[in-house]
Amino acid sequence: MVELGGLAGPANPQLLQALATNARRILPELGAPSRTWLGFRPSMPDSVPVIRPSKGGRDVILAFGHGHIGLTLAPRTARLVSAMLAA
Repeated sequence: MVELGGLAGPANPQLLQALATNARRILPELGAPSRTWLGFRPSMPDSVPVIRPSKGGRDVILAFGHGHIGLTLAPRTARLVSAMLAA
């Protein structure tokens, strides 16, 4: 969830409540959130995700920086990572 509220504004509790309510429609036994967080989300300057082997070793694959479409891109990213691991 994203709330563009500026640097000093408080979080909107209605957004968290809406998220919890909708999550319980899928997972009725879901408990109450144990904590909340508000702050900056890192993002890539060109909005292009990083999907590549780590410079520290090819056995570590980096796959991050999808912005707000991570769930949408997850299947494609999984195929790319799988291909890298199989190579």
